[in-house]
Amino acid sequence: MGEPTTAPTRAARLRALLASSRLEFLMEAHNGLSARIVEEAGFAGIWASGLAISAQLGVRDSNEASWSQVVEVVEFMADATTLPILLDGDTGYGNFNNMRRLVRKLEQRGVAGVCIEDKLFPKTNSFIGGERQPLAEVEEFCGKIEAGKDSQRDPDFCVVARCEAFIAGWGLEEALRRATAYHQAGADAILIHSRLSTPDEILAFTREWANRCPVVIVPTKYYSTPTEVFRRAGISVVIWANHLVRAATAAMQSVAREIHTDETLMNVEDRIAPVKEIFRLQGAAELKEAEARYLDHGRTPISAVVLAATRGAGLESVTEDRPKVMVEVAGRPLLRRLVDELKGQGVHTTTVVAGYRAEAIDLPGVEVRVNRDHATTGELASLACAREQIGEDAVILYGDLLFRSYILRDLLDAEGEVVVVVDSAPGGPARDRAFCSVPDDRALFRQEVRLARIGGDGEGGGQGRWIGMLRVRGAGREWLLEGLDTLLAQTGGKRLAMGDLLNHLVAAGYPVAVHYIHGHWLDVNQLEDLPRAGDFAHGKG
Repeated sequence: MGEPTTAPTRAARLRALLASSRLEFLMEAHNGLSARIVEEAGFAGIWASGLAISAQLGVRDSNEASWSQVVEVVEFMADATTLPILLDGDTGYGNFNNMRRLVRKLEQRGVAGVCIEDKLFPKTNSFIGGERQPLAEVEEFCGKIEAGKDSQRDPDFCVVARCEAFIAGWGLEEALRRATAYHQAGADAILIHSRLSTPDEILAFTREWANRCPVVIVPTKYYSTPTEVFRRAGISVVIWANHLVRAATAAMQSVAREIHTDETLMNVEDRIAPVKEIFRLQGAAELKEAEARYLDHGRTPISAVVLAATRGAGLESVTEDRPKVMVEVAGRPLLRRLVDELKGQGVHTTTVVAGYRAEAIDLPGVEVRVNRDHATTGELASLACAREQIGEDAVILYGDLLFRSYILRDLLDAEGEVVVVVDSAPGGPARDRAFCSVPDDRALFRQEVRLARIGGDGEGGGQGRWIGMLRVRGAGREWLLEGLDTLLAQTGGKRLAMGDLLNHLVAAGYPVAVHYIHGHWLDVNQLEDLPRAGDFAHGKG
C-alpha cells in the first residue's frame, strides 16, 4: 500500500490558484454567510474585501475598523467555508511589526494569504481621490513584505503586494519599478490596480512584466472588458472585489423601502430567500445531527402524533373556518397549548394529523399530515396518515386535550412498552371507559396495572376513563403498528377508533400498562366546555 495522502492546505490551494496556467477567479465575501454562498456558487477562492467588510460593519474603508475586528470577521468566514481566503489587508495595519503579528494571527485562523498595498496608514479607498494619496516609500514597503514572509509558519502562506502607482497618478515606469522591488522582497504575486474604465494600463503592465511572477487584477472600473482579454494577457487571477456586498445593499434598500411604504410583507415574501434557506446556509441540519450525537447521549428522541382531524360535533358555531384544535382557549388555540406542553417535556417533534379545514393549522414547529377522508373514516385512518412519524419512542394523543404538565411528565417516566393514561376520578362522560386489572388505590408508589379493555360508547363501569393519551416505545411501537395494519385491512377498519386498537393489542396478549391520574385534565367537545377550559387554562380547574 502507498503512503496516505494529505489534502492540501488552504494556503497551498491559494498558491496553486496564483500559479495556475489558466485564469482563476476569486469572489468577494464579507461575512460567514456570504463566504458560504461563494463556495456554493462554485468559486475556488474568496477575496475578503476590506471595502465590503467595513461596509457591513457600517464604517468607512479608512481603517476605521481595527485590524483585530477585521480578523474576527475573517475567522467567521474561515469557519463557514473550506475555500482558501485571501484577505484584503490594506497597508498591513501599520509598520513591519504590525505586519508580522497580522500574518501570525491570520495563519492561526486558517486564512490562506494577505494582500497589502503600498499606501500610508491609515489608508483611504483607492477610488476616493486616489491620485492625491501618497504612496509608501519602496524600501519601507519591501521591509513590510519581508517581515510578513519571515513570520509565516506555513511555507505556502501567500503575501500579495498591491501596487497603487496607477491609482496615485504615476506611470508605467513607476509601476514596474515598484512591482520589481516587491517581487524581489518576496511577494508571491503582484496585484496591479487601475481606476481607468479601460484595461489599457493593466495590459501595458503585463506586457512589460512578462510573467516574472503571478499578476492579480481587480476589474471593478473596467468591468466591460471581455474576460478573454485577461486570459490572452497572461493574468493569473481576477478578483470580483465588491459585488456581493453591493448586490445585498441594493436588495436590502429595495425591500426596506417597499415594506415601509406598503406596511405589509405580502408583496416581498415571494421575492426574498425563505427563512429555511437561511437555516440551511447556517448549517442547522448539522447542528441537529450533533445534538442527536452529543446532547442526547444515545437516548431515543421522543416524538408525538396528535390526532386532530375533526371539526367538533358540538362546536359547529365556532368551527366554521377552523378545526376544533384551533379553537382558542384563554387566547391560545388548543393545539398551540398542546404543542407547548409537549415541548416543555422535551418532545420537540410533533406531527399533527389534520382533516377538516386542515389549511387553518399553521403553527411553527409542527409537521402536518392530512386525512383527506376524515369525514368518512375514524381515528385509525388518521393515525395511519402519520405512520412513518411514529418514532421508536412516541406519544399519541387527541388534539383537544388540556392537562396539567405533570401528567405528561409522569407518562414519560412510566415503565412499559405501551402505557395508557386513565383518569380514576368518578363521574365524567360514559365513553372510553377503561377496565383495568386493579382499581386506583391512590398510593404513594406506582401500582402495576394492566388494561383489560376500553368499553364501547355509553358503556358504564370500569376503573376510570382513558383520556386519549398513550405512549409506545421499543417493542410496543412494533405491536401498535402491527395492530394498526391488521385492523385497517379488515372490512370497516378505517372507521375504527383508538380504543379498538388498544383492545386489539390486549386481545393479542400484549401487555398494556395503565398510568392512573385523578383529574387535572379535560377535553373540549361542547360549547359549554369552553368556559370550563378557560378556567382550567388560568389555573382554576
